Amino acid sequence: MKNSILLIFLLLLFVSCDYKDKENALNLREKQLLNKEKSFAQKEADYQSLLKMRDSIFSKKDADSIKIVQWPQEITGSWIGKVICTESNCSDYVIGDQRTDTWEFASDSLQLFSKIINNNNLVRLYSGKFENNEIKLNFKTDSTAKKKVDMNVLLNDISDTKIKGIRTITVDNCIAKFSVELVRSTK
Repeated sequence: MKNSILLIFLLLLFVSCDYKDKENALNLREKQLLNKEKSFAQKEADYQSLLKMRDSIFSKKDADSIKIVQWPQEITGSWIGKVICTESNCSDYVIGDQRTDTWEFASDSLQLFSKIINNNNLVRLYSGKFENNEIKLNFKTDSTAKKKVDMNVLLNDISDTKIKGIRTITVDNCIAKFSVELVRSTK
């Protein structure tokens, strides 16, 4: 009887150690999956940019009518951006949340865009417009995304060293608003 109780105790001990190994392996797989998801998100942003560029090329009827668009000189380049949540009815965004990123205003031969970069990783690629001394940026998820996200940035207080405005994010049925302040990067 004592031997069988001892045997059961030893079996339980070995089984619990096996679960710890499986838990560690599962945690490792979750980290690897997260890294793959980040890599895929960056590739998706690049893909969306290429699609927009292709569509804009095909939409031009006459090659002579293609106009090269560029940001004004005082906007082009890198800016340090501070974004603070000011209004929210979304669970993902809390009033007072802050984020600091690098905003790069650039263009190719057909369109204006802005890249949002954090820790040398592309976070978001906005398509851009410059009209009436206002910068308008937009990002929208495609129809296959689980969450329908529409991000609009209006920057209408522009100087050589500072740009201010608001960002509005609509996710499914909620809205969050952020103050945006960009300061010219010294890099």
